[in-house]
Amino acid sequence: MSAIQKKPFEHLPTSVIPSHYGLKLSPDLESFTFKGEETILIEVKEVTNKVKMNCAEINVESATFSNPSGTASASDISTCVDDETLTLTFPDSLPIGPAQLNIVFTGVLNDQMRGFYRSSYTAEDGSKKKIAVTQFESTDARRAFPCWDEPATKATFDVTLCIPSSSNSIALSNMPVNKEEVQGDLKIFTYDRTPIMSTYLLAFVVGEFEFVEKRDQNGVLIRVYTPIGKKEQGTYALEVAVKTLPFYNDYFEIAYPLPKMDLIAIPDFAAAAMENWGLVTYRETALLCDPENTSSNTKQWVALVVGHELAHQWFGNLVTMQWWTHLWLNEGFASWIEYLCVDHCFPDWNIWLQYINKASKRALALDALDNSHPIEVPVGHPDEVDEIFDDISYSKGNCVIRMLQNWLGAEPFRKGLSLYLKRHQYSNALTGHLWAALEESSGQPVGKVMSTWTDQMGYPMLSVDVHESGDSVTLSFTQQKFCANGAERKDVKWMVPITVITQSNEQPQTYLLDGERGEMKLEGAKPGDWVKVNPNQIGLFRVKYSSALLQRLLPAIKNQALEAADRLGIQDDLFALAKAGYCSTPDLLTLMGSFVNERNYVVLESINTNLSELASLFSHLPCFTQFQALRRRIFSRILSEVGWEKGAEEAHTQSLLRDMLIGTLGKSADQEVVSRCLELFNKHTSGGGLIPADIRGSVYSTVIRGSSDSNKTYSELLDLFHKTDLHEERVRIQSVLGAAPCPTLRHKTLEFAISDKVRSNDTPFVIAAVSGSGWEGRAETWQFVKNNYTLWLERYTGGFLFKRLIGACCSYFTDMKMYGEVKEFFQANKAPAAERTVQQCLESIKLRSDWLDRDGEAVAEWLENNIAKK
Repeated sequence: MSAIQKKPFEHLPTSVIPSHYGLKLSPDLESFTFKGEETILIEVKEVTNKVKMNCAEINVESATFSNPSGTASASDISTCVDDETLTLTFPDSLPIGPAQLNIVFTGVLNDQMRGFYRSSYTAEDGSKKKIAVTQFESTDARRAFPCWDEPATKATFDVTLCIPSSSNSIALSNMPVNKEEVQGDLKIFTYDRTPIMSTYLLAFVVGEFEFVEKRDQNGVLIRVYTPIGKKEQGTYALEVAVKTLPFYNDYFEIAYPLPKMDLIAIPDFAAAAMENWGLVTYRETALLCDPENTSSNTKQWVALVVGHELAHQWFGNLVTMQWWTHLWLNEGFASWIEYLCVDHCFPDWNIWLQYINKASKRALALDALDNSHPIEVPVGHPDEVDEIFDDISYSKGNCVIRMLQNWLGAEPFRKGLSLYLKRHQYSNALTGHLWAALEESSGQPVGKVMSTWTDQMGYPMLSVDVHESGDSVTLSFTQQKFCANGAERKDVKWMVPITVITQSNEQPQTYLLDGERGEMKLEGAKPGDWVKVNPNQIGLFRVKYSSALLQRLLPAIKNQALEAADRLGIQDDLFALAKAGYCSTPDLLTLMGSFVNERNYVVLESINTNLSELASLFSHLPCFTQFQALRRRIFSRILSEVGWEKGAEEAHTQSLLRDMLIGTLGKSADQEVVSRCLELFNKHTSGGGLIPADIRGSVYSTVIRGSSDSNKTYSELLDLFHKTDLHEERVRIQSVLGAAPCPTLRHKTLEFAISDKVRSNDTPFVIAAVSGSGWEGRAETWQFVKNNYTLWLERYTGGFLFKRLIGACCSYFTDMKMYGEVKEFFQANKAPAAERTVQQCLESIKLRSDWLDRDGEAVAEWLENNIAKK
């Protein structure tokens, strides 16, 4: 595979730097343009006649430089489209010292969900409400105003927004309104000055919204803004935020520094949310909850996203990474502490167990690829920055933080974080600064150990064996890089904090492996004991047990002597080993027989996810029907025990389990489940009773697959889609349409995905659903994506969604013919800011093809011998 080509990049010169922006913007929601004026207080550090800053898609009309000695107009105003820079040239050299720039400019409210852009929603009365909103991370503040758009160049901001006085819109920014006045036909909002901060954290929103509000225990005013008519849907997120902000105050020992915290639902939004200081923007589905129609899954998602974004108010906003190379300091940390926060707010959710499937698994999957990257990867051009907003920066960074906290201990870790934040508040930091604070609080060699995890890509596989002599039990460890293709790589080493429990001593014992091999004498263990390495799956590595050790663990899985996280971990490690070729897939399937008594939702979710990946691999082969039978055999009896009705005091995870079981059995063509879902759906559409929100998505998915009249069912689902104004319900419906069993309906779904009925930020997920429907859907989606490639470039270039679209449509092919076709297409067609994603897709195709070649016949034979044909 070809190496990713880096574009030339240079940081802005430091000859002139800003300290303050006075920014005045006048958005026009009829013409979708805006006018701007800014006064920038600067310091000229070196003699120069040029001022260079960032600017993209903005027309600069005039620029002047002034200081106590006089004023000069720019003699030349030039922009570089490729570098996204603006250079102001003045007739004479600028004197060293303080001065100011005055710039007048205009811009466009674009429809690409970045910079200063436009959105809209339809109100209850059918009227269309237009919105202007910002999304500046990572490098798009330059699309709203000329600025030094680098995170280390912090400044304060005075923001003024001007809107028509006849408008019913509100205007929000990071800080509270200082003054609101009417001047002629304009309503002018002036806001308090911001703290010193990076440009990417500035925000403004103009539109018609309503809100619910509450003060937290420290007096901070928290508001959740929603489209008109939906403010009750903001109540749940408000309650989460009211608990979350004080939790972080206490944890960091630093008070939230702003007087208000606004959370606002934006109809068109590319990411899940954005942590703008004091004005956090969200997708509707990441913030709004309807009491009757929101599922437990969505409520959990909302709580995690709120926890994530509010954590950024400290980790990212108060202390900001020096450059995007250190993005993980923001995202890895926030992705870890969101779980700590949700566990505090909702202790009965067992969220740390769910973490294994939601965070660890994603990190381990991506980082096993040859086309992964280190947590800290040098980046320059904005296209490269966009590419590292991925599961390495978020999930692997998150997992490394969790492993570090477990090694150091919760309190030394917390004290180190607090020290780091206090030491670097209102400034910028590097990874080394965090390590230094943690070393100070813990006395451990944090930098030496953790650099092996952040500076190189990948993670280890630990081969574990046992040596017993008399009453002495010793474990031996050998590490090598875990490779998705099963390669032997012993040239890379990690310093690995290892924890072990045993059958006779479940008190964790620790060992730091420094080198290729190591031994650990186990205290309190007896010969013949089962031994579990990496209890609770906190370490970021895979474990390959010797055959003898694995056999000892099987009874402990079956009788559940092991905790749920450990039962999950053994199965998931073995799945990864089989997928890579370090062991055989039939051995994995045999191991799953030990889970006959399993009833824990998270363990079953892991088994289901892994079986689904296997089913996808074999979906075009005759043995697929036996795979379906295998899933029915595993899950149908569990659904019989769980039942279809929610109990009065039912645990949160039990609701999640029911939903998963119905969805899985529906996909597996379980006729009892299909019949019950059709019955519930018919009542739902005829007014005979709503399908409970917790299982509604799974019921929809089942009926579109299992209906005897798929055209009628498809039409009924579309009718429900058009009638609802709850975006969560729309997402639920549009996510299942791609599962329709006939090509005509799948093509209809693909066309629907790019129509004005589907929001642009949802389109890639609707298309992904068609691709995920089976091997036929994958082929149809790939052709559709190729045919409409120009559209994707126009809509999504430079954003998160382009990568997701490519990944969803290309990753799951299973033969080298498609490898060649995908490779040829992207050699002829550029994929801006997604080159690494393309390489990862190609690698994934080859891996799946190799897996099928290696184990396909053996799996088919195992199914033939173990699963009765139906």
